[in-house]
Amino acid sequence: QLILPHVDAAYNLSRWLTGNDRDAEDVAQEALLRALKFFSGYRGGDPKAWLLTIVRRSAWTFLKRNRHYEESVEYDDELHGSADDSANPESALVRAGDIEAVRRAIESLPPTLREALVLRELEGCSYKEIADIAGAPIGTVMSRISRARRQLQSILSAPPEKGDAA
Repeated sequence: QLILPHVDAAYNLSRWLTGNDRDAEDVAQEALLRALKFFSGYRGGDPKAWLLTIVRRSAWTFLKRNRHYEESVEYDDELHGSADDSANPESALVRAGDIEAVRRAIESLPPTLREALVLRELEGCSYKEIADIAGAPIGTVMSRISRARRQLQSILSAPPEKGDAA
């Protein structure tokens, strides 16, 4: 009863981390099986955060095992920063009017930034919940989300390359 309401969130996080439906289904299923197997270890608290922690660990394990997964280059303000920080990702979305462009932009973020952004913006997790899920200090989580938003803004505000659909 505690886990069932969060199955969609488990799949969603898994999908964003693995990058495709088939792998996401495998990871989500593995995480749900682990949650059931180790439910006796659940000590109360937020069941969504507990489940998403298992999903996150399962996804990273899956990626390391099944792909020669190489961590993306960490975001650097000088390399990836935008000169205009006045607009936010939401206004960029309105300007772009293209959900597919936003999806591609999120997928292009480095994995740690994408993970933090998805948990915050798509799953509605608090900074503390994300810190618990990711096993990172709250300050690190806040920094990752801020950098993800800036990078997302930069990607969405860049003019489309020739040959790209607008």
